[in-house]
Amino acid sequence: CPWQGPYHELSVHEAECTHPTKTGNELMEILDEMDQTRQKEMQLYNSIFSLLSFEKIGYTEVQFRPYRTDDFITRLYYETPRLTVLNQTWVLKARVNDSERNPNLSCKRTLSFQLILKSKINSPMECSFLLLEGPYDDVKIRPVIYHFVFSNESNETDYMALPIVDSVECNKLLAAKNINLRLFIFQIQK
Repeated sequence: CPWQGPYHELSVHEAECTHPTKTGNELMEILDEMDQTRQKEMQLYNSIFSLLSFEKIGYTEVQFRPYRTDDFITRLYYETPRLTVLNQTWVLKARVNDSERNPNLSCKRTLSFQLILKSKINSPMECSFLLLEGPYDDVKIRPVIYHFVFSNESNETDYMALPIVDSVECNKLLAAKNINLRLFIFQIQK
């Protein structure tokens, strides 16, 4: 059984748990799912370890700050000050619930972010990047590696999901005055 929880809730869980009544086939399906999840995690960590062998790696702490829009519709946006990584100037933007009309009325929230290259470059710059929790936050983020080729004509990524574990964690992050994360950029050399 994959249940996890505090020890004082164990007896209640054991009384209600359906796993002891499952058939062998049902248990095998659950074990297969757990195996697949573990394989995906191992692929991710192997990818991160291979990125660490790149020649050009940069990271920085980023602080998203909320800002207001000119329209009267309530939308929640965040932006970082300009930051320098790999000798280039960048900005990160974030939005709540993919800019839905009134995200403040929903308790199920998500964050998506966009990485923008502000510097002018001579040739396309292929990068892998990821956002992780910062040193001063305890929010749970599953690492996801994103890829993009930056150029002067294409200098901003689409909005991508910030892989926060669940909406409770997202609300905890949004309740803070600022959102502190850590950005890693790996430049892919040709």
